[in-house]
Amino acid sequence: MPAAVIRYEASHLAMGTEFALVAYGDDPQYLTAVGNEVFEEIDRLEAQLSKFNPKSEVSVINRTAASGNIYVEPKLFELLLNAVNHSESTGGSFDVTAGPLMKAWGFFRDKGRVPANSEIAQVLRRVGYRHVRLNRADRTIHFDVEGLEIDLGAIGKGYAVDRAVDVLRRYGITRALVSSGTSSLYALGTPPGARGWSISLRNPYDSERAANVIYLRNCSLSTSGNYEKFFKVGAKIYAHILNPTTGKPVENMLAAIILAPCARDADALSTAFYVMGVERSREYLTTHRDLMALFYLPVGRDQRFRRVMLRSAGSNDIGAFFSRTTDRRRSATRAGSSKIRRRASHSRMSGNRATAC
Repeated sequence: MPAAVIRYEASHLAMGTEFALVAYGDDPQYLTAVGNEVFEEIDRLEAQLSKFNPKSEVSVINRTAASGNIYVEPKLFELLLNAVNHSESTGGSFDVTAGPLMKAWGFFRDKGRVPANSEIAQVLRRVGYRHVRLNRADRTIHFDVEGLEIDLGAIGKGYAVDRAVDVLRRYGITRALVSSGTSSLYALGTPPGARGWSISLRNPYDSERAANVIYLRNCSLSTSGNYEKFFKVGAKIYAHILNPTTGKPVENMLAAIILAPCARDADALSTAFYVMGVERSREYLTTHRDLMALFYLPVGRDQRFRRVMLRSAGSNDIGAFFSRTTDRRRSATRAGSSKIRRRASHSRMSGNRATAC
């Protein structure tokens, strides 16, 4: 008789969020050991990438790169190259140096404030990916302006998800879902007997309703939404996604959802497309393959919204299938199987629920 299929679930706090893992296999001890390896890799990446840890490699770069050329560990250098490439290709809508703006608006410490225009103008002098100099020959980085900072917050969690999936593949796991809190996820294979991992995309006005349901297989998804982090002053809402050109929160956008072959790219592009809006994103997709974008846009003032779907060449091959079911109460139907728990039940992504149906 074939071995019984085991469903393993675990979660782990890192990078200021909860990473969650669901995996299938036939050996509970092996799944637990692999899960531990996954979370150890995520912890290692946090120690390297966090700008809040003064000993991290990114913090050292931020303190010293304006004074000279700083050697960068090879994999981090590749991530920085990718981040700068995304900054260039999106015209700065994703900007790896936008951290000082987040600080000015109080989003880093969840103490929102509206800075004066003069303060924003001063901060913008210390923002701009063009001031980052990466030397491929000797793998060094240099800032050509004082006060510049690398901030990987809009790409680092997606990158960590990809590295977690690398660990799973290395150990022979072929059915798994890895998610990073309100940021990104990757669907590896499918749950037993299912067409894909079922992801409920939340209604931007109601966290208990699904705006869309999508099935993923060997594909990543990332959401940037105005409901993730925000503050109010009077009747006005200020969301945490800032336009690096104006230094101010983006308006007239509820959510941008990106599907891509890897979570690193989906993470960066969900932020960029949220800033760029539909038409600039449409133009971007004419020159970039294997991407799908879904926008939720406000309609009037009574909590209605419309959906806009954009596809690039090759998007039919990225393993994403939309259900016709929309705007329903979100459910958490699971495939029947044995389960091993470690501090987790569901994987959640930006208020979206991942289920194995």
